[in-house]
Amino acid sequence: MSAVAKLFRSLEPQALRRALEEHRRYLTHRTGGRRASLAYADLSGYRLEGVDLRDADLSGARLSGAMLAGANFDNAILFGADLRDCDLRHASLAKADLRGASLRGANLVGANLAGCDLREGRIALQDRNEGFRYLDHAGGPGELNFAVLTGADLSGAQMTGASALATDFTDANLSDAQLGGARLIKAKLDGADLTGAQIAGADLSGASLKRAILISVDFSFATVEGADMSDVLRAPPSVVYVDDQPLDQVLAAHEAFCDSHGRRGAAARISAVDFRPIGSLKRRRLSGLIAPGSVFFGLNMEGVELQGADLSRCDLRGANLRLADLRGARLVDAQLTRADLRGALLGPLEIGKGRFLCADLSRANLRRTDLRKAYAVRARFLEADLSDARLEACVLTDAEFEPQP
Repeated sequence: MSAVAKLFRSLEPQALRRALEEHRRYLTHRTGGRRASLAYADLSGYRLEGVDLRDADLSGARLSGAMLAGANFDNAILFGADLRDCDLRHASLAKADLRGASLRGANLVGANLAGCDLREGRIALQDRNEGFRYLDHAGGPGELNFAVLTGADLSGAQMTGASALATDFTDANLSDAQLGGARLIKAKLDGADLTGAQIAGADLSGASLKRAILISVDFSFATVEGADMSDVLRAPPSVVYVDDQPLDQVLAAHEAFCDSHGRRGAAARISAVDFRPIGSLKRRRLSGLIAPGSVFFGLNMEGVELQGADLSRCDLRGANLRLADLRGARLVDAQLTRADLRGALLGPLEIGKGRFLCADLSRANLRRTDLRKAYAVRARFLEADLSDARLEACVLTDAEFEPQP
């Protein structure tokens, strides 16, 4: 039997339960606690949803095909582990040591990998007959090929030299990630946040970066041949003018128009304008604003009044819209990923006796949007993407959704 075959150890369910219980005691500083040492354990195919293995040692462990949704591996050692085809949806691997781990085909939708180490690495084994051998899983070490990381948090992750061919990073947070020399050929990075990411020497040939956030990203030494970079978001301009008038003056005139019921100022009718230089729209009175296709990315818009506004096709990703008044607003095709809409008003707006205008969020991207305690009576969500949206206590009476087949 080879050194590699001898290395792995099977664990009976009872022994695993005992190790997990001792680890739980270890984490809570109770008597009888012991840090889990599951190095080279064969746990492939196990059901371990929600397991708490923070700080555990799983070096070289076999976890291929395991069901680990919602598990906690923060600060765990997973050096050289086999995580191929694992279900790691919404798992937490913050600051985990994943050097040399194989994540080929793993499902990491919504997972937290902030600060983890995904660089290349190998475990060397001594074999009496063959000398030193490397522990290699099928597909190679340090591999993310074909993995799904949509909406995952990879902020600050160490991914230098990582292989992520055709990997799905849609809407993932890769801000400040170290991607130097990474192989991201044909990767899907649509809507991903790459703010401050280091990509020198990275290969993004044929990758899709549609609507990606590329603030403070230098592509000078990266390969981007055939990459789709349509509608990417870069750093905001210092000042924005609308018909030779500064944007802040345009908004002040619109606010005056609202406050005086049309006797003073002028209603703003603008499109494709970048509002980020304004800094904040907190509690501004902008009812009826016409601004389709504009950028409000990351803005503080708490308590803003935008009743009846046209915000179709707008970029509102990460915006703070808590307690905002959006009654009757048009948000068709709007990008609202990770926006905070807690307590927002999205109900109908009365425009005359017995006449109402409903808020329209048809085809809006509301992935991971926080709608807790929002009021969305009769709102339209036709073809809207509400994947992983927070809807606790959201009032959705008579709201329109796509009929179920």
